[in-house]
Amino acid sequence: MGTSATRWNLVISTETDSTLRQYLASSGGGRKGDLSKFVEDAVRARVFELTARQAREENRGRTLKEIQSAVDEALARARGQS
Repeated sequence: MGTSATRWNLVISTETDSTLRQYLASSGGGRKGDLSKFVEDAVRARVFELTARQAREENRGRTLKEIQSAVDEALARARGQS
């Protein structure tokens, strides 16, 4: 985790809790912070997956040249070279 943290209160099924805790224990985990790290990693992976899916949907029907041009334009703007 980063230098600061936010506390979440989550409600999950007993089955999911048990399965995850068993997994963490069997993989050498179960130490303080392992559950938080697992959840953070899972959330990051899911957000990345959903963002990639959204980008694919938004770019459906566009040519590779159009996509590359848009990327190049965005990079130039971000670098202050527009």
